Amino acid sequence: MYAIGIDSGTQGTKVLVVDIDTGNIIGRGHSPHAMVPGLKPGENEQDPAAWIRAFEEALEEALKDAGIDATRIVSLGVSGQQHGFVPLDKEGRPIRPAKLWNDTSTIEETEAIVERLGGPKKYIEKLGISLAVGYTASKILWMKKKEPKNYKNLATVLLPHNYLNFCITGIPHMEYGDASGTGLMDIRRREWQAEAVEAIDAGLRAKLPGLRHPRDPVGVMKESIASKFGLKKILVSSGGGDNMMAAIGTGNVASGACTLSLGTSGTIYGFFDKPFSDPQGEIAAFCDSTGGWLPLLCTMNATGPTEFMKDLFKLDNAALEILAAQAPAGSAGLLFLPFVDGERVPALPEASGTFFGLNRRNFDPSHMARSVMEGTILNLGYGFGRMRKLGLNPTAIRATGGGAKNRLWLQIVADILKTPVATLHENEAAAFGAAIQSIWTYWRDKGQEIKIKDLTDQMVKTETSGLEPNPRNFAIYDALQERFNSLWKTLKEEFKAHKKLLAKL
Repeated sequence: MYAIGIDSGTQGTKVLVVDIDTGNIIGRGHSPHAMVPGLKPGENEQDPAAWIRAFEEALEEALKDAGIDATRIVSLGVSGQQHGFVPLDKEGRPIRPAKLWNDTSTIEETEAIVERLGGPKKYIEKLGISLAVGYTASKILWMKKKEPKNYKNLATVLLPHNYLNFCITGIPHMEYGDASGTGLMDIRRREWQAEAVEAIDAGLRAKLPGLRHPRDPVGVMKESIASKFGLKKILVSSGGGDNMMAAIGTGNVASGACTLSLGTSGTIYGFFDKPFSDPQGEIAAFCDSTGGWLPLLCTMNATGPTEFMKDLFKLDNAALEILAAQAPAGSAGLLFLPFVDGERVPALPEASGTFFGLNRRNFDPSHMARSVMEGTILNLGYGFGRMRKLGLNPTAIRATGGGAKNRLWLQIVADILKTPVATLHENEAAAFGAAIQSIWTYWRDKGQEIKIKDLTDQMVKTETSGLEPNPRNFAIYDALQERFNSLWKTLKEEFKAHKKLLAKL
């Protein structure tokens, strides 16, 4: 028998077909989807219809690649990009394009919600989590204020992975993990927080689905979809946000584990078996999608800056790594602040990217390329230090995402964070985690009280060639980390002034 894992990300949708007995991947599919063009700086949107098209195309490709009897597929799980706002009308149709996780156009709305709850400290006390720009709550208020006609037609609020589940099963649904990233949920009690919901609109609660434990399935796939692909009865698990699913797909379902994802965003997260909260609100206090908690550091700029660097110098991934390796650790003092899309941690929504320390020694492509890689990890290093102070002390990091294919980048991770880094046999951790969660749900539905850790222990495999930190680089990176942290604090007000200047140009 087999399971399907789906990851609907920012850039495209990936589908895996997984053997439920071994965890082996026997089929893969992929289909890209683009952003809505022509938007203002800070706005990032996608048409939900593109996700459905990509899901169907990627599923068809994966089934063809697997070459199996499709009627032997028994379960399906969906991973989706977090925080997106998919507004549905009473007929279940999207009212407008979805505003995505990296949409930073809702700064004013974020501040308004926080102030209505008594300020940042009170907000964290009431919900156990801070409200970052990009979370779903502020997007809902944005639509109410900026698009009142659309808001009047709002009947149901869903997140991206929930929307895919809705299209597949016909059932609106939310589970603890992804819902904890809306900014509307008390993450300790795992229920909607009334004051936060009412800060947006007194009638909003009726438009939010009820919250359910992630072990509970959504339902079964619609017959119309199943027959289209030659499938039979498919149990659809709760799914979750991409980070929650990648935690499962990297075996991060028990205390002590830590996952690093180098994708469009950069994230580090570890499992906790009890509620976690950061009093300062810098570390996101999410729930996970197995029944625990998943404190998470998220930066908005990881592979984005390296993609710009590749485009600038006309490089592919291999050429970028070779170029950056020509420069020494520390890039001869060249420091890159990677805030190309603003930033979440540290909280700099109005920031921009900055090269600091250019001189005759480092003003060349190799030093610039390496400094971009180092800058993205120094940015993570700021938050990782905060996580360690709050109790996350991993013995090893499991790396996933597109950036995990770059060995030099992972060595920089090991050296800056002073922690061994292991890569995984299956790099598509979010789609793999979605499949594993669906297998867990399937066996539970059959009456077998199997633990998800038993499944991940069996199915998640690390590569043998991990990367150890190089102590010779510790002093270099400690100095750069200190300089990095000082610089963004010094430039914080300048970023705001510069953004106002750009708006006039």
